[in-house]
Amino acid sequence: MQELAFERIQAALRQQPLFEAKSWQLSPAAWPLTAKQVEELVAIGAACLEYQQALETLYLRSVAGRNLLRNKTLVAPWAADYLDRGKPRELIEHARDPRNRGVLPVVLRPDLLLTDEGFVMAELDSVPGGIGLTAFLNRLYEEEPQAWDGSAGTSGKGGEKRGILGAEDLMVRNFHAALAALRPGTPNPSIALVVSEEASTYRPEMEWLAHQLQLSGKRVFCLRPEDLFPLGGALFFDSGGNPEKIDIVYRFFELFDLANIPTAKFIFEAWAGGEVAIAPPMKTFQEEKLGFALFHHPRLRDYWAEALDGRSFRLLSTLIPPSWVIDPAPLPPGALLDGPMVGGHLLGDWMDLAAASQKERDLIIKISGFHETAWGARSVILGSDCSREEWQQAVQRAVALAPANLHILQAYRKPRRVRHKVYRTPSPAETGSAGPVTSVDADGRLRLCPYYFVMEGEARLSGALATFCPPDKKIIHGMQDAALLPCRVVG
Repeated sequence: MQELAFERIQAALRQQPLFEAKSWQLSPAAWPLTAKQVEELVAIGAACLEYQQALETLYLRSVAGRNLLRNKTLVAPWAADYLDRGKPRELIEHARDPRNRGVLPVVLRPDLLLTDEGFVMAELDSVPGGIGLTAFLNRLYEEEPQAWDGSAGTSGKGGEKRGILGAEDLMVRNFHAALAALRPGTPNPSIALVVSEEASTYRPEMEWLAHQLQLSGKRVFCLRPEDLFPLGGALFFDSGGNPEKIDIVYRFFELFDLANIPTAKFIFEAWAGGEVAIAPPMKTFQEEKLGFALFHHPRLRDYWAEALDGRSFRLLSTLIPPSWVIDPAPLPPGALLDGPMVGGHLLGDWMDLAAASQKERDLIIKISGFHETAWGARSVILGSDCSREEWQQAVQRAVALAPANLHILQAYRKPRRVRHKVYRTPSPAETGSAGPVTSVDADGRLRLCPYYFVMEGEARLSGALATFCPPDKKIIHGMQDAALLPCRVVG
């Protein structure tokens, strides 16, 4: 495999910055995925879509007090209470609107960590960044004219399909197709990618994405919320001095940020009037991390086993690490919590977690959602990687905030060490002067983010972004020390 030159990567990123004021390490090669791993990713996409469908059914039946099972009695109104905790009433009512039923996110992106036991799914994001970046890197690193095309398998009449996963602009095309399908009777719909100030770091990649689609004749525009205005019950923006009607809004902002969206009222009104489709739908329960804790909740196990296909249920049971809702509601005398053990005993109170030893603290605490710290690993505390005082403060904070913002506790699965080539400049301390940039094999840990676009009832794998972090980083996310890479399918 021929290496991509450092100068070429640098020149491409200088010409088209993908993130505002962000930089990362560079690598000469895309991340290799075997055909078996790609087939597993395809199965993971199908399982994630089923999970979202089953989560909505759980929520709506919980709200209505309906039975969750076919042949046994199981009613769980507390599940909806968890998912609605701390949300504005108008958003709750919007999520429950019958016109919203069955409407799912058009983009699904799980965060997969590569461990000694295989993939572990730390989160499932329905408002993910990185779509434009991954598509850009796919094009930059593309090596072979007949790349993997997103089909379920990896082999065909011509032998194994190898090359960049999602190359030939598969991500760009499928992103548009998934959105356009929301208005099936509208040829070439007008699509607004609305990026809030909170998410402005990602605006350059969304602008690039819109521009690529415009080059192919698609009516896609990257806008700020304040660019939108109402007219006759519909939603418009100013296009060269003329008002242009918007058919579809792709909201690149999370719902906790809705109060800072000055035109939110107009978006809701246009949706209520049937004038605009919104993706992802504005359903707060789809943005809650505690869905994973509900998946592992012992009272709901029969529900998930019944609601999901057998293969998807087994796969998700392996992928999703044990997770619990930190709910400090008082227990009856003698009752114990479903959770990890501390000092060889089950918990009788969530504050018992504060006494956990470092060995027992292979646990993560993070806020579930609907909060400004709920994305970008900003609320994540890894117990085994912090001081006892920091851990105790994290437990106290999670318990104190529970009435408004629930936290989840999740078992930590350590990513295994892997090796990959990165570009590195020797420091003056090593050579006496800054040497030339060279490609070296480096140790690190991997997070893989596959992107699925929901089309015709399927979650179609269309690309993947690999984050290769230094081995001392316990929590893997986009950072200055990491390399961000597309993926290639290898034989």
